Formats: sequence, C-alpha cells, structure tokens
Amino acid sequence: MSEHTLPLDGKPEDRSLLPASQIQARCGYHYVLLDVFTATPFAGNPLAVFPDAAALTDTQMAQLAKELNLSESVFITTREPGRIALRIFTPNGELPFAGHPSVGTAWLARALGWHDTDTPLTLAEGVGDVPIRFVGTQAWLTTAQPLDVSEDSLSIEQAAEIAGLSRAQIVARPVRASCGVPYQLIELADLRALASVQVESGTLARALPAPAERNLYLYVRDTPQQLRARMFTAETTLYEDPATGSAAAPLIGYLSRQSASQTLDWQVTQGVEMGRPSHIHGRVTRAEAGQQTIHIGGEAIIAGEGVLYV
Repeated sequence: MSEHTLPLDGKPEDRSLLPASQIQARCGYHYVLLDVFTATPFAGNPLAVFPDAAALTDTQMAQLAKELNLSESVFITTREPGRIALRIFTPNGELPFAGHPSVGTAWLARALGWHDTDTPLTLAEGVGDVPIRFVGTQAWLTTAQPLDVSEDSLSIEQAAEIAGLSRAQIVARPVRASCGVPYQLIELADLRALASVQVESGTLARALPAPAERNLYLYVRDTPQQLRARMFTAETTLYEDPATGSAAAPLIGYLSRQSASQTLDWQVTQGVEMGRPSHIHGRVTRAEAGQQTIHIGGEAIIAGEGVLYV
C-alpha cells in the first residue's frame, strides 16, 4: 500500500475538525481531488473520485457532483482485482463515458496500491468495458466504442457565427464524431483564431437544438500530429473544459483516417487559454481490415482530499 491510504467505511473521521453535533447520524464519503492530463499541481483538468460509493443512491451521487461543481466526479461502486465499476457525473447529470475521469481513476488506483502496473485493468462504465494499460507514469484507455463520423453537422457559416469568428478562420466544414459522446469537430486556421473564440450560446442552441449535441471541439494543427484544442459545451450553461479525452479520441481517430499509416501517435494540448495547460497523448492503430483502435493516455497528480456528508 502506498502512503495514500483512505478510510473507506463511509463514517465520519475521528480527526474531523467539525463538532460531533454537526455530523452525527450522517455518513461521510471521502473523495480524492486529482488534476488529470498533467503532472503539475493546479494545471490539467480537476477530478473528484469517491473511492467507496456503493451505498450512495443515484440522487446522492448527482447531489455530490453538483456540490463540488467540477466538470466531472467519479463514484466507484465496486472494486475487485482487475476490474473497477464506476459512474461519472457532471453537475448536470450522468455521462456514459469520459476521458479524464477514466484516466484519472486508473492512475489513482495504481497510486493507492489497488492495482499493479503489469496486470490489465478494466473500468466498467456506462458505455461498456474500458480497457486500461499503464506506460511509465501514464494511464492509457482504449475506447469502448468505435469511431462514428457523420458530415451531417454544422455548416462553415454556422460554426463561424457560433465561435465569433470570420468564415475564413474556419478551415473546412465541421464533422460530428463520437467514441461514446458526440462532438462537433471544427478545424481553425491558426492559434490566433483559437485564442479569439467566443462561443455564443444562443446561436449554438439554435443551430443544434438537441442539448447532447452541443459539444464543440475546436482545434488547430501545430504540426501534422501535434494539435492545440479548446472544448466548449452548452447543455445548460456555457462551459469550457481544460482537458477532454472523450473529444480528443474521436478527433485523432478522424484525422488518422486521412493517413495511410498503420500507427499514428498524437499530442493534444488543451486548456492553455484557461491557464490550466493539459497534455493528452493519443495513439491510433489500424488493422489490415481497416478497423481502428483508439488509445488516450496521460498523467495525473493528487491535489488533495476531503469528505462530504450525506
């Protein structure tokens, strides 16, 4: 066991600073706060992981995620050798899959001594089984669902209006792509255009009436396989995400289709404009029959821990 050990019995800690009268008859649930897709504290994408959430109801998970108000919170419901079942909540509801929660949870499992580096690990998520492997200090996932791409997306004019850019700053018509969560992939002309993006939520809602479709991933090609990106979503209110593995996966899968190479390695930098630089690693392999396998990896660091009472 590493130095990071947590009491997981669902009871308030004896060392709590709170008066007993404030927490008696309530259950305390520990969480670990991570910064994911970075090895630097207070960069990357924050994530809360509740290591022992089996007794929590759906409503309580949603309440705790809303209380923390992070982009995602993870609730581990069962844990056994080689397999961890988890649920992922945003402040607005549950997700079937997300990249930084998957990478962060896997990284934490190893940091806490729950899993070794050499044994395969599977995360059971709403989208299905997500295989995990470890490479050095990084945790890598393989997407549970294959890439799905549709050109029935936004027009160039709509994308420019939504992003507050000129038509000339949009390189090509956006595409809709998904490995479990759909994104509108929008290539921009340069980093100046990326820094200038100001998403207009009303225009976005009119162009994409279904809230689940309002996920934008805007990107620039620094080099052929090094990308800079920003992600915006507006299911309810407008939000920018500092690191989005579930968006990077369909992006690198889509771009890899434009190459004849059997294996392509990718680097996606995100969150720079937010002051939380994040580094997402990717690899896309293609079998002889043409099937793609998409991998997303990265580091994480523990930022803190706490207890919430229900």
